[in-house]
Amino acid sequence: MPFLNFESRHFSQAEEADIKAAMQTLQTLLSGKLASLTSEERQQYGSINEQNKLMVNKVKDYRDAQPQLSSPDVNWEEFGKDYGSRSFLQNLFEQLGELARGVENAKILHDWDNYQASLTDYQYTRYRNDAGSAGFHTKQQEIGQFFSRTGTGSGNNGGSGTEDPPTPEG
Repeated sequence: MPFLNFESRHFSQAEEADIKAAMQTLQTLLSGKLASLTSEERQQYGSINEQNKLMVNKVKDYRDAQPQLSSPDVNWEEFGKDYGSRSFLQNLFEQLGELARGVENAKILHDWDNYQASLTDYQYTRYRNDAGSAGFHTKQQEIGQFFSRTGTGSGNNGGSGTEDPPTPEG
């Protein structure tokens, strides 16, 4: 018997509504601050690698500690704002990445639950079809199309309802 309900943390309608509202709020707050770059622009402007970021950090350290050594040709107020925004966005990016990974992992577990329950239902359908119960032949044919007839393991012939279902297509 497959392990079912591995991911049993479900959302209430109120929680779903709150999350959707929070996402809309976040999108609204960020809408005027985000940028769309072409692949060429990403390549051009994305050239600040880790080594270059270290250099920017060192310049900022000198500006903070010894401003008299800073170039008068740099708009230092804008530099500071860019630096603060960059730091904020980097932190936000990391937090959103962690959140996205957690959401994806939870979805994977819900997918697994649905798949296992579907396999159980298909085995039941095969059993009822083999017993001659009305309506199950068409259901078995329609669901059976999602399984390979050349899979490994026993019971891939689509016969008895007590055998394992055919191997799913990957």
